[in-house]
Amino acid sequence: MNSGRLEAFSDGVLAIIITIMVLELKVPEGSSIEDLKPLVPKFFSYVLSFIYVGIYWNNHHHMFQATEKVNGRILWSNLSLLFTLSLIPFPTAWMGENHFETNPVALYGINLFCCAITYTILEKFCIQIQGKDSKLHLALRNKTKEILSPVFYTLGIISAFFYPLLGMVFYTIVAVIWLIPDTRIEKQLK
Repeated sequence: MNSGRLEAFSDGVLAIIITIMVLELKVPEGSSIEDLKPLVPKFFSYVLSFIYVGIYWNNHHHMFQATEKVNGRILWSNLSLLFTLSLIPFPTAWMGENHFETNPVALYGINLFCCAITYTILEKFCIQIQGKDSKLHLALRNKTKEILSPVFYTLGIISAFFYPLLGMVFYTIVAVIWLIPDTRIEKQLK
């Protein structure tokens, strides 16, 4: 089976996730700039989560450009990834609503950690079915980003219990690491 339906379904789910997150940004009662100040934590939470969902969408797209066939393991692991991603709006809203307090920031990190794990599992199954000589396997041999991400998420989760804003710094660092264009797959597809 080819990956077209899986990609289309995943694109739809990710679009819905982004839509749900933006709906959490409520218009303030007043019309002055001061009335926007309470929205700053919510807006920052939204922007960071939007970036994360965008990163996953981008990497998912690239991975499936190099994935010629899929099986049941890939379908189920993709659903697991979509499940963890679909949870992002909840800790995003909770964190923004509570101005980056300990528990919301820790839960946000746990959610991000789970997204990273499910993506890694999906990646592993895609590589397995394509084979060790596949473009996907050759492209993803360097795992620096994949190793650093869970380490920083763990540091962020631990930090959240002492200094929640430091936890947010760790989560932002991971986003920045992944925002730097990852051309590993693109180079293999040329």
